[in-house]
Amino acid sequence: MDLPAPSLKTGAPGDALHPETLAIAHGYDPHACFGAAKPPLIPTSTFVYRSAQHARDAHAAFFGGSGPAPGDEAGYIYARLDHPNLGMVQRRLAALDGAEDAAAFASGMAAVSAILLAFARPGDAVLQTRPMYGGVDWLLGTQLAEFGIRAVPIEDALSEASAAAAAEAATRQGPVALIMAETPANPTAGIADIAMLARTADVIGRHQGRRPLLVVDNTFLGPFLQAPLRFGADLCLTSLTKYAGGHSDLLAGGVSGSAALVGVLKRLRTMLGSPLDAHGCWLLLRSFETMALRTERACANAERIATFLREHPKVAGVTYLGFLPEGSAGRAVYARQCGGAGSTFSFTLQAGDGGGETEAFRLLDALRVLRLAVSLGGTETLICHPASTTHYPVPRERREAMGIQDGTLRVSVGLEHADDLVRDLARALEAV
Repeated sequence: MDLPAPSLKTGAPGDALHPETLAIAHGYDPHACFGAAKPPLIPTSTFVYRSAQHARDAHAAFFGGSGPAPGDEAGYIYARLDHPNLGMVQRRLAALDGAEDAAAFASGMAAVSAILLAFARPGDAVLQTRPMYGGVDWLLGTQLAEFGIRAVPIEDALSEASAAAAAEAATRQGPVALIMAETPANPTAGIADIAMLARTADVIGRHQGRRPLLVVDNTFLGPFLQAPLRFGADLCLTSLTKYAGGHSDLLAGGVSGSAALVGVLKRLRTMLGSPLDAHGCWLLLRSFETMALRTERACANAERIATFLREHPKVAGVTYLGFLPEGSAGRAVYARQCGGAGSTFSFTLQAGDGGGETEAFRLLDALRVLRLAVSLGGTETLICHPASTTHYPVPRERREAMGIQDGTLRVSVGLEHADDLVRDLARALEAV
């Protein structure tokens, strides 16, 4: 894997830590916690003040924007505001993403909601790439529309002309507050040119006098395969439930970026009551440590599975990033922007008399090793039918325009032996 450049220097010239090292211990000082080699779980809802003056000082520090310093066990107030495990996660996530700061939320959608509520106002427009995770697409297309915030799609996130046309259409409806991009996209692995979208944001800013923020959802690749902030994103959004958590046993969301922008989100998070709890943080700290190894193994398995599927006569197409045609715009962006193809992609079955859905359901019901479930990024291989699950709320015509057909299946390849996964899929395809 071509990992992101080291994001933290230790002080000596040229002495920088690699992401694998940052993922093991950054953000935690054992000497501040009884010398414990691993971060302890601190599951308290409230913290005891030393005195009345200390209570006042702690509140003044928090609402003044500084809050408790790392290792300052006397600076915490209430877990909805901040807590020690939250600080550890945020420092580690910021280091991995190459950011000044990060905010951790109770879920990926909690992070998305905070971004939209913090930076968009009634009358604003939001540019979005498509396809996009169904929950975000639904939020933009329904709930926020009721608040007078209009979502305008970018039809081709590799084309500067397409982005410019979408920007022109959006500015006719109102100021553009945000550009929301998911790359690779869920579930088709469609790729967006982050640097080009950053240039589009600059152009819009010169035109309207306020530069929209570029928010990039990095869930499908994560910090070991893509670094959106390096290419001009203002905020890097990640569903930490997925590859960062890696074991399908926690919900979490993260946003990384400048201290100023993340600070806005942290203040709003306090009022919304959506920080990540201590236990979720503790599990996430454990998972960060093996993320690089899990990413490498899952990517190797995914290449094997994708190759098998591409060559199968009952499969019409596979969206695996490694198959982007040489010389194409997508391949050029992939080579410049990504350190690997990831391990989540979709494939579409040849449509038969059942129109695609019947065939897809037959395959799913015949599987024995792959597990039928939504979500992705766990140690186990998961497969689902997006049209009837993750993208069920998205209207059919919009789903199909995104490339999500009735015969489309999304697979998140895990850490099992690749031979077992191939054998299970081959057996299930016989039922189609």
